[in-house]
Parts: sequence; C-alpha cells; structure tokens
Amino acid sequence: MTKEEFSKIAPSIPHQPGCYKYYDKNKELLYVGKAKDLRKRVSSYFNKNLDNFKTRKLVSVIAALDFTVTDTEHDAFLLENSLIKHHQPRFNITLKDDKSYPFIVIKKENFPRVFFTRRVIKDGSEYLGPFTGLGRVRELLELIKQNIPLRTCNLNLTPYNISKGKFKVCLEYHLGNCKGPCEGLQTEEEYKLNLQQVRHVLKGNINDVIKDLKAEMNALAADLQFEKAQVVKKKIESLLTYQSKSTVVNPRMENVDVACILSDEGHFYVHYMMVNDGSVIHSNTVQIEKQIEDEEDADVLSLALANLMEKHNSLAREVIVPLEVDVMDPQIKVTVPKAGDKRQLLDLSIKNAHIFMQDVKKKNTLLLGEKSKEQSMQVLEELQEALQLSALPTHIECFDNSNFQGAYPVAAMVCFKNGLAANKEYRHYHIKTVEGINDFASMSEVVYRRYKRLMDEKQPLPQLVIIDGGKGQLGAAMQSIEKLGLTGRMTLVGLAKREESLFFPGDTEPIQLSFDTQAHLLIRRIRDEVHRFGITFHRQIRSKGTIKNELEEIPGIGESTATMLLKEFRSVKNIKTLTERELTRVIGASKAHVVWTYFNPS
Repeated sequence: MTKEEFSKIAPSIPHQPGCYKYYDKNKELLYVGKAKDLRKRVSSYFNKNLDNFKTRKLVSVIAALDFTVTDTEHDAFLLENSLIKHHQPRFNITLKDDKSYPFIVIKKENFPRVFFTRRVIKDGSEYLGPFTGLGRVRELLELIKQNIPLRTCNLNLTPYNISKGKFKVCLEYHLGNCKGPCEGLQTEEEYKLNLQQVRHVLKGNINDVIKDLKAEMNALAADLQFEKAQVVKKKIESLLTYQSKSTVVNPRMENVDVACILSDEGHFYVHYMMVNDGSVIHSNTVQIEKQIEDEEDADVLSLALANLMEKHNSLAREVIVPLEVDVMDPQIKVTVPKAGDKRQLLDLSIKNAHIFMQDVKKKNTLLLGEKSKEQSMQVLEELQEALQLSALPTHIECFDNSNFQGAYPVAAMVCFKNGLAANKEYRHYHIKTVEGINDFASMSEVVYRRYKRLMDEKQPLPQLVIIDGGKGQLGAAMQSIEKLGLTGRMTLVGLAKREESLFFPGDTEPIQLSFDTQAHLLIRRIRDEVHRFGITFHRQIRSKGTIKNELEEIPGIGESTATMLLKEFRSVKNIKTLTERELTRVIGASKAHVVWTYFNPS
C-alpha cells in the first residue's frame, strides 16, 4: 500500500483508542498493534521515514488494514494480546509468548497465596490478567496487601500441620498484613472471603469490598476506636481510585456472541462480535437495506444474527444483544444486559457500529460509489485475467442458499452486468423438491431451474457463475449444469464463506485474489449483495405472513394455536415428540388430541 493509497483510507480511521491489523496481498494477517489514537498511529507508518528495517519490511508488504475501536488504551492492549494469541501474526514475534505478559495468580492450595507470575500453568490455579505491565501488577499487589490481609509465606498449611502447631506467626501478622492462618487464628472460610474481595478488586467490582470496609469502619467508630477507623477509611479511599476493569477480556466469561443494530433513513447496520474464552476474536459490521416501512429492529437483528452465526460457524451458546430477539435453537441463551461485563461488551459493539455507519455516510471505505463504464470494464478485464477466463465476464450471476433459522430453505440469485448490479434480473427461490435442510440438493435445484428457464426462453447465459458455499455446493451445482448439457458454456467457481477464496470444480487449492485489487472488491460486493438480497427475502416472507408451518396444515388447528405451540416448544420437530398429555397442558385436551393424532396416525 503506497502513501497515496493510504491517504484515501485515512479519513475513515477514527481518532479513538483501539487495535489495528495489517494484511498482505493474500489477506494473511501480518501485524496487530494498539493505539491511543488510531488514525495518528496508523498514519505514522506511511507518513514518516522509518529507520527500523523490520518496520520498513512490514510497510512494504501491507496491502490492506482493518481496525477495532475500544473504550480505553488499556482495553486496546488486552484486545491486541488476545488477537495475537489467536492469530499468531509473523511480525508480532515478541508478543506470541504468554510469558511476556504478567498475570496475578491465586494458587490452588490450602490458604491460597496471591502473587505475580509470567507463566500460565494448567494446575487448577486461577489466573487473572493479563496486565499492561509489571509495574501495574506490583501496584495492584501492594494495594491488595494494604487492604486485604493474606499470607505471603510459602508454608504448607495443611490442616494436619496447623493442628500439630508446626508454625508460628511472623512479622506480617504483627504488622496487620496477615491474620495468622498458620497458627489456626483464621479459618479457611474467612480466608476465602478475603480471596473473593481480591477477585472483586482485580475485576473492578469494588462495591462489595467497600461495603464491608464501611461496616467495619462504622463499628470501630461506634466503639470509639477512631484511629483504627481512620486506617479503614484510608483503605476505602485507596480502593476507590482503582480502575482496571476491562470490557475486552474477562477470563471467566464463557464463549458468547455479541450483536447490536443501528439504523438511519435507508439502512440497518448490524455489528457482530465473537468472544471466545473471554477474548474478542472476530468483529464485523454488515449493512442491510430497508425494504419495509416501520420494520422492527428485533426482527432484522434476529435474522441477521442467525445468518452471521451460520456464516462464521459460531459455537456460542449465548448471545448478548440490546433487545429481545427470537432464536430457534432453545439451547442458545439470549441476554439483554443492563450492567456488568456483558453490558460493556455490548457498548463496545455499539461503538463499532457507529463508526461503521459514519464511514458509510462519508463514503470513505474501499467500496466508493458506482464506477464509470470504462472503469467497470477495467475491473472485469482484471477479473478475467485473475481467473483465466476464456471470455470477459460481462454477465455474472451468484447463488446463495439460506434457511429461516433452521427451517424453510430458500435461495437467492443476483446478477451483475458490465460490473454493475442488474436489479431486475435478481431472483428469489422457494425450494420445492427438497425435504428438510439440504444445502447441496437445494443448490442443485435452483441452479437447474435458473438455467433450464434461460435455455427455454433462449436467453443469454452468464460467462461466470459464483456459488457462495463450499466444495459440496459447487459440486451439486455442477451436476445440474452437466444434466442440462451446459458444461463448458459457462464457468462455475465456488466462493469460500470466510476466506473469500475462489476455487474451481476439482481443484484442491483455492485461488486467493490480491486483497487490494478491484477484482477482489467486485467479488466481495457481489457476495455481500447476494447475502443482503437473501436476508431481505426472509424479511419480506415474514412481514407478509407467507411462511406457513406444518401445524397450520392440521385440520382444526389455526394460526393462534400453532403460534402458541411454537412459542412453548420452539419447533415442529420438538412438538412431534410430545405426548398428548404434554400438549394438553398448553392447548387443551381437544386440540391436543387432534395434533397428537395427526403426528401419530398409527
């Protein structure tokens, strides 16, 4: 990326703290960095004379960049750390080893010690961190020592050793920094309460600790022990100055997905984050065109979330969202947080959605407006050369299968002519010949229907057909092409969902277009358009009430009864397994008998 190319992107980078990521032409992640001011930090790579050889080498191979906004510079550090650990970029050599980062460990032992370490050992101990530096860790440990009495010795404080009187209290006990568990002067239950206070302090949840200290201070004051009360008061003041809570990394948080939705006059913007093992590993925002007046945010977010979780192969069992949404999988928990770690993750998602929406409005992204006819032809020639096509791809069609949160399979096809969207040629498909969810068979059906119709109507065929999906879907599409006798008359390629790689039938290795090329941007635009068109189809179906379920086909069962059953049992599949008594509890005996008899005719 040259200085001139970067100058076109620079206005879209905000003056906010966060992490930036550099990619090469093959879209390989080269480097992850953090910054207090993203635009200033990233600009320094391209606008200054670089003395360091490694940095010059890095800049020479940068083809694209990405960024994620955080609340504070400290949060940016933690996000940087988690991204490096997950992706292992080759220019972050010094940051790949966990040993370079300090943690505070609560050791798994009798009367656990709390101390600093750079080594994370899977011995059952609890590790809190990582932290931004050794000085910060020592400051925290000193804060804990001054306010929460814990042992610092390495004695083996087993119940047997304590009962035998093998140990004597040390100077720390007389200084008030330890309550003498070595002589049995403190029970394990009391010590565990102190450890819980340590966890609260390190996570920033200091209210409970302060509440306990205030109660102690008031008791001392009531007993006229004002000097001791003053010591406790100083502890409270020192705790109130502690601010180290992170919204990016929480080592005790389960794997979750986070999503939010914003909107303007013409579009919805859905931001999606994947949080694995307490670390943000993926962040993405999609733009969805408004099609229906007064459409509910919850409906759009529900559909977009289901689509994004499927596209990114999410394994999360919980989604954090700003409002209640429907998820068809009953094992996925929907959380609308009001405060705490999850609320701050949601706020971070909303912040990134705002940044994306502002960038779109300013048109300072890589996809800027419509191109002239001459520019479009240049892009198509670039694509023809990259894919070694025999003809200029002036007519491109792209197919995508999807289903309505696990049911009602449909498909979408978009058409681009001369590099521009040909909206009148777009097509939606209800799957007619396939029972259940079968992406391969569904793709085979819609490809057959599309080109059988074009042949019957003597319409021109596209030069390039893109199948959005894996090799199985591409193979299924090729079966239909062979059945129609169209082999060799058009080129079919598969588009990998996550890597944006293209592969031909029978190839073992995909083709990766250079990340900064206009041909790659055109492929991305076509892919995004077929996703948008498919999601729009689902929304239109729902808004018009054209989706029917098997329950409504039962004589005597209407829409309200079907809705009641689905709300209670989540899916028709679940309802088929119920007993008549279980159905009676929800819809009454007479209707329950009708439903049960329908599904159990024998």
